[in-house]
Order: sequence, then C-alpha cells, then structure tokens
Amino acid sequence: MTHTGHNGVIDSLLDTDAYKFHMQQAIFHQYPNVEAVAEFRCRGQEDLRPYCNDIQAQVNLLAELSFTEEELAYLATLPFFKADYLAYLRSFKLNSKQVEIDASGEQLTIKITGKWIDIILWEVPLLAIISEVRSAQCYPDASPQDAVELLKDKIADFYRRAEAEGTDLSQFSLVDFGSRRRFSKDVQHHIVDYLKNHMPEFKGTSNYHLARTCNLTPFGTQAHEWFQAHQQLSGELADSQQLALNRWLQEYPDSLGIALTDCINTDAFLRDFDLRLSERYIGLRHDSGDPISWGERAIQHYESQGIDPKTKHLVFSDSLTLNKALDIYKHFAHRINTSFGIGTQLTCDLPNAKALNIVIKLTECEGRPVAKISDEPGKSICHDEAYLSKLRSAFKIANS
Repeated sequence: MTHTGHNGVIDSLLDTDAYKFHMQQAIFHQYPNVEAVAEFRCRGQEDLRPYCNDIQAQVNLLAELSFTEEELAYLATLPFFKADYLAYLRSFKLNSKQVEIDASGEQLTIKITGKWIDIILWEVPLLAIISEVRSAQCYPDASPQDAVELLKDKIADFYRRAEAEGTDLSQFSLVDFGSRRRFSKDVQHHIVDYLKNHMPEFKGTSNYHLARTCNLTPFGTQAHEWFQAHQQLSGELADSQQLALNRWLQEYPDSLGIALTDCINTDAFLRDFDLRLSERYIGLRHDSGDPISWGERAIQHYESQGIDPKTKHLVFSDSLTLNKALDIYKHFAHRINTSFGIGTQLTCDLPNAKALNIVIKLTECEGRPVAKISDEPGKSICHDEAYLSKLRSAFKIANS
C-alpha cells in the first residue's frame, strides 16, 4: 500500500478535528492578520526521515483540495458557524509553500509558517499523513479488520468489567478523538462505524468529515494554540489566559463552552478561572497529568465558587483506554458529569503495530516565542529558555 499520484491520504478538508474550524472562525473574526509558526515534534526515537518524500507528495496533494458545496452546506447546519466565515471557506486552500519539510538533520523536521488563519488547518491532516505513510511502509499487511477485531475484544472486556462491578453505564459518554495519530483513514472509518453500530455509549467524533458522512455528532472546542497565541496578543503576559478565555466567549457566547486547562498548568488556569468564567463555561477538558487529582481539583474549584459540580462537565482526553475511562467514570459518578475522548488507543491499535507519539504545536506568534508548559513535563514545548522563565514567573510557577 503506497500513496502515489493522486491517491491522497486526505481527500476532504473536513477530515480534521472540529476545534480547528472553531478556532479558525474566531481567528477570522478577531485576528485575521496575526502571523504564526508551528513545528512538528516526534516525542519518540523513531527515525521518520525515510518518509520525507512521501510526506511531501501528500502535502502537495492536500494543497489541491478545496471545500465542496456539500461540505459547506453541512457546516451551515451547525449553529455556531457564521455566514461570513463560511463564505471565506468557499475559496480557502492550503498553501504547500508554507510547509518546510527537512530530512537533513538527525530527525525529520517540519515547520509551518504564515498567517495563523491560513496555517491552522495544516496540523491534523499533516499528522494523519505522517502516521499513515509510516504505517503503510512498516505494516503493509495490516488491515482495518485487524483493528476492529481488537476493538471487539476491548468492548467485550469493558462490558464484562462494568457488569461484574455493577457499574451503571447510562451516563458513560465516549467520543472518537483519533484523527491525528490514526493508523490510517480506513482504520478510523472502520472503528467509528463499528462503535456507532455496537456501542450505545458512543456519542460522536471530533472529525467533521466522519461526523458528516456517518451522521454523528461532532465534538471539539479549542486547543493549546488558542491559549499560546494569546501570550503574544495580550498587553501583559499574566493576562493572556484570561484574555484567551474571554475572547472565546466573545466568539461563542452560548456554545462550545469547554475550556482546556493545561496550557500553563491547572493551578495557573484555576487562578484565572474566576466566578464569571466558571459560570459561563459549561466545563473543562483534561489533557495532561493525573486525571483523578485533576478532576478532584476541578470539583473543589467549583464548590469554592459556590457552583454545584453536578451542573458542570469534565472531558477527559489524555492517553485514554476504555479501561482507564471506566476507572475515571466510576470515580466521579454522581458528583460531576464526565465524557471521554479516546484517540490513539482506538484508531491506532492493531496487533504488533506501534503508534507514533507525534505533535505539531505553535512555537511563535507575531514573531515572538510562545510556549506550552503543561501539567506533564514531557509535554512542554518551547525553544526559548528565557521566555519560558518569563512565562513561569508571570503565572507564579516554580522552575521544574
């Protein structure tokens, strides 16, 4: 299985995570001329340089795509998209000249440079391309059915355990978050189709293409880059997180109200998440650090603000499996609403296949550095130690 000619890994610009469009619309209305840089990281040791030419060919094919009228009509059915933004998408195309792929060093490097509004849609399809190109060469005999067979076993174990432990699954909510590191497009499609037909707890997907073609509910709000960019879009660095939260509410006053907590770290986030913000946002998303202690801090925060946690929602999305999700669900049952976004463990779990740990993160905004500190040291990203120190100081975080 090789990808050559016009056989694109990605055949729809909707084949990405919903939050990319939600952020892009906010950028369209609020920051249309802001410049940004995003960079690729492989967090593991695997050498990805041999795939450089295939990845470049796929990037060139991706840049040929545009939105179809059917896709735009689908987006128009969703309540939070505005007509002016959808009109902008009508002529939108990705520009392959913004993507610099280099295999001359010790590891594959990719740098994406341009206006933030233009480059924001590269991340998810590009990661999916890297993963699929590598899967095709490393595991040429693997099939989507292999992934489905493993999934069947995992679901059977999940239900067996829930029954043995007397767990009421009526409030359990599972969402596919598996686009960026999927084994392949076909594997994700088969997994999502199986979940839709065999697991009542499956509620939807973060992928707009799958949501449209499989008639599923799409999920997603904002990513770390929304908070990172605001580090260079606010007057004072210490005000950047609150500005990001308030600008989001300006764009989405009545929808998409889940906030991501770990761009700096959860302590810094909760200090900024005052009563007004706590009331306006319907909940929080976990993406690093221990999920149980994070959830306990969230509940404690709501209670300290005089807010009933049962009116709020926690979304867990960090390296989850069905088993881990069940543990978290049981722990917080009847105390706060929960849902679970599972990615790699659904869409890149095949016999003997090792998933890549790859990311693309914002590293600059308006020509200046931005950073993610995270609740987990291994997820921190920044080239500039002096800036990192400045950021830690602004948010009262001790050097680790």
